[in-house]
Amino acid sequence: MKPKFLRATLLVMTTACLSLTALAQKIKLKEGSLDVLKNETSINIEFTYDNMAVGKFDKEADYVNKKKTEYNAKEAGRGDRWEKAWIDDRKNRFEPNFIELFTKHAEMTDSKKAKYTLIFHTTFTEPGFNVYVTRKNASIDAEVLIVETANKSNVIAKLTLDNAPGRTFMGNDWDTGERISESYAKAGKSLGKYIK
Repeated sequence: MKPKFLRATLLVMTTACLSLTALAQKIKLKEGSLDVLKNETSINIEFTYDNMAVGKFDKEADYVNKKKTEYNAKEAGRGDRWEKAWIDDRKNRFEPNFIELFTKHAEMTDSKKAKYTLIFHTTFTEPGFNVYVTRKNASIDAEVLIVETANKSNVIAKLTLDNAPGRTFMGNDWDTGERISESYAKAGKSLGKYIK
């Protein structure tokens, strides 16, 4: 292969890969306007997980019960520990990762006293998997509401965030929580940039 052709081929392939990555996650403003946030330096951030679908399951409870039963069948108590970690990871890993990257890229601080609140409602979680020979990245979908902190029924804006990918570049993501944590980090970064 000639060097010029090889370079052109590599350039096209690299551009295609970057384009696919950029298109993988989508943020859309569905209602309202983000103009009220222009001069705000802080925002209150809250998370909800009600009616969340997980993987092939329409109800999170069905997914959790299946995994818990499978793990307990392999080793007594393992499923119970997994279930606890599944819930604890929200406060310990997912939410801090989101907040850290959102505030950095939106150039805002997280404050309970802020005039506006961002409610990040996860509607779907794909936990993904990594079993040595094959893997599937995690991802999340969410509905995002910007509301008045003093009157949360007053919705200023509604956005959707689809397919925030969760993957680690070294492939060292055997832990479900690690993969999903990366999805929240990516979602925080992208949403912060979008709002900025």
